[in-house]
Amino acid sequence: MLAVLVIFSSWLGVTVQVQHGQQLSPPPIPAASGHAFPSANAASSAPHNAPCFVDDIVAALREAAGNDGDLADSSLSLFGVCRASDNSSRLLLSRLAEALRRNRRAGLEVLHPAAVLVSEQDDERGAIAVTFDLPRSPLLKLNPVLLFTFESPLTGGDLDVALTGQTLQPHTQSVCISQGTQHILLTGKPSEDSDEQKWTISIEAKSPNMNVLIGGKSGSNIPITPLLLFSGETGPETRPAQGSSQTSFLCELRRFLDNVLPQDHIKLPLLPMDSLQSLPPLALGLSSSETMLAGIINSSAPTIFSFTSWGSKSPVQHGELALSPALLEELGQRLEQSEMQILEFISEANVDPRATERLGRLKELSAFQRRETATGESQYCAFLLLKALQTVAHAYNMQRKLRPTRAGLDSPSGSNICGLRSLTVSLEKLLLGPQTANINNCQGSCAFPLTNGNNHAVLLNSHVESGNANERAPCCVPVAYDPLEVVDWNAEESFLSIKPDMIVKECGCR
Repeated sequence: MLAVLVIFSSWLGVTVQVQHGQQLSPPPIPAASGHAFPSANAASSAPHNAPCFVDDIVAALREAAGNDGDLADSSLSLFGVCRASDNSSRLLLSRLAEALRRNRRAGLEVLHPAAVLVSEQDDERGAIAVTFDLPRSPLLKLNPVLLFTFESPLTGGDLDVALTGQTLQPHTQSVCISQGTQHILLTGKPSEDSDEQKWTISIEAKSPNMNVLIGGKSGSNIPITPLLLFSGETGPETRPAQGSSQTSFLCELRRFLDNVLPQDHIKLPLLPMDSLQSLPPLALGLSSSETMLAGIINSSAPTIFSFTSWGSKSPVQHGELALSPALLEELGQRLEQSEMQILEFISEANVDPRATERLGRLKELSAFQRRETATGESQYCAFLLLKALQTVAHAYNMQRKLRPTRAGLDSPSGSNICGLRSLTVSLEKLLLGPQTANINNCQGSCAFPLTNGNNHAVLLNSHVESGNANERAPCCVPVAYDPLEVVDWNAEESFLSIKPDMIVKECGCR
């Protein structure tokens, strides 16, 4: 079994007390903010409060190496691994990635330090000391891997750092911080007993100097969050607990959507969804109407996975469905068709190569079987996966539909006639996503001959062109919409709400 200790730290001169076994929610604290640290505008909530915090770290470790076992340069930068051929961190990262890829169901146990102190050492070196108290636990006897993780990738220049501690093995280890570094891997020394312990790690910059880390203006409010993760390979026949499995599925679903959906890198204001008109919510559970579920399964409308009530560790209640054999078979067929379509999109578009692997992992985590023995949880996960794949298919089909319009606008002879245009809006912070929605819009001229005009628009246009300038000319407006489906949780179960008239699919002159 392998132990992983994760400390999220902005390397601050503060002490945060935590009760044994409780989660830490520290107040904002002043920080020294150098150019190597995340922006002071980072999320105000502690990262461990996010349900996918642990799962995202495991995914980053698992995906550090490709199918051939080689570590990518981006992975070396992400984990602060030096390029030197004799560097032990490279071997450690490779071993972790291989173990997690070999046994995808390797679980994690979490242990919180009882107290954390991060302070500057009073010597000429300007080093930083990180001291944390570990509660009594039999896990402390394992061979530990110490991992420092930052809330977001660092943005500063290159920096060589030495970390020293009696609990490290060897006592002094080197890391290489560069653009994009978010984690630092260190090998620890197993304890001879499971009693309470105090670990102190000294951090010293070898080049250019420590000012890269602690220099600059102070006063930034960056939370400090300690978290201990203990990872061990389970046997091949061991399955995770139901809650753990569904949480991993939902986290993988979020990462898949982030990977595969078309990205708009323009920063947009966040728009709330609670003011939108909505049809009565439909419960997604064991008592859900078969007719309702059949309609949703056969709907191609895109879906937003909000999950705003998802707790810090797991949803309030785990989703289950009880589909009839006929609907179970239909769900399986739809999944196969959608998967083939998405794989085609992935091969055509410039998509992160991890998307295909994540789709395979989603299928594995859902454990869906097209027969009556499929569990309620696996049916629920398969249902969510289908809605996610339909969302991706809708996005890429819309891209194809808009290509002729964009090509016409870009051509020298292109005329600005009424037509469908892409319009992406950014939604309020969601736990799963997608975080944006392409709702489209209509734009262009309604000069004769009118685009998709009705009798009223034709007569109105003729009337205006006859010299009656006081009347409004026909305008390019939406004439047909697709709905948007939103999956969320309430206090008891998950539910689906339909937001009608959300996504423009056709324009006309009116």
